[in-house]
Amino acid sequence: MASQSQLETLIELARRETDDAAKRLGMALKAVADAEEKLNMLVGYRDEYGKRFEASQLAGITPMAYRNFQAFMEKLDSAIKGQEEVLRHSQRKGEQEKSIWQDAERKRMSYSTLNDRAQAQALRLEAKRDQKSMDEHAARQAFYKR
Repeated sequence: MASQSQLETLIELARRETDDAAKRLGMALKAVADAEEKLNMLVGYRDEYGKRFEASQLAGITPMAYRNFQAFMEKLDSAIKGQEEVLRHSQRKGEQEKSIWQDAERKRMSYSTLNDRAQAQALRLEAKRDQKSMDEHAARQAFYKR
C-alpha cells in the first residue's frame, strides 16, 4: 500500500486537476449561456424586424424596399443558423468538460477513500499495540503481586 505522504501527494494532485477541470467547466457553461443569449437576441431581432416589415407593407412599400428586406432577412437567417451551430458546439464542449470534471472528481474521491482506509488501518494497528501493551502490563502486575 502507498505510504501516507504518497497518498497525500496524489490527493493534492487530484484536487488540483479537479479544480482546473471545474474552472474549464465553468468557462464552457458560460460560453453556452453566452451563445444562447446571442441566439435569442438574433431571433428576437428577426421577429421584430419581420413585424416592422409587415406594418410597413400595409402602408405600401417599393419593390426595392422589398428586395432589401428579403436580403436582410436572408442574412439574419444565416446569422441565426451560424449562431445555432456555435451553440451546439458550445454545448458539446460543455458536456466534454463536465465528463472530464466528473472523472477527475471520481479519481480524487478514490484517493481520499484510500487515504481514509489507510488512516483507519493505522488507528486499528495502534489500538492493537496499545491493547497488547496494556495486557502485558496487567499480566506483569498480576505476576509480581503473587
